[in-house]
Amino acid sequence: MESGLSAYRYLCDLDQRCQARNVGLPQMSASEGWRGLGYRVGAHQLLSSYDDIAEILTLPETTPVPGGQAWLLGLANIRGNLLPVVDLKLFLEGERTVLREDQRMLIVRQPGGDVAILIDGLFGQRIFGEQQSTDPTEIGEGRYGHFIQRAFHADGETWGVFDLSRLVRTPEFRQAAA
Repeated sequence: MESGLSAYRYLCDLDQRCQARNVGLPQMSASEGWRGLGYRVGAHQLLSSYDDIAEILTLPETTPVPGGQAWLLGLANIRGNLLPVVDLKLFLEGERTVLREDQRMLIVRQPGGDVAILIDGLFGQRIFGEQQSTDPTEIGEGRYGHFIQRAFHADGETWGVFDLSRLVRTPEFRQAAA
């Protein structure tokens, strides 16, 4: 019992030391700016709301779906749930994503079951102030334009806010069967 108590005291002490050294991240309220997850699809740097993303995972093995659209990579078993995996670049640009061992996918919430979308790169959290808003047409050309209604510009780069909830409601996206 003594060793359990000392381990607990050690963890409490460690927690206190970490809290004392924590300088914190810059805080920004919703009224001050926009916060979301940054990622890349093809040459596009995109952002999406955390409300639309359930989690981020590496790409597991997928099982092809006979008769599925080319952009439907297949089904993946995620903790006992079968999720469709979509190559977002192929869906939007007509060009297949080059698969890598460290490939990431976003699990997108949608009514009736989640869907996994393949991305080319993950940047993590991004925060933008309203003064960084820019015209979304620069990044929203082609099929991207239907899903990007807002954009931000910072450090010489433009980030389009990609509406994942609009994507999963699109009739073409919902018709994955060829």
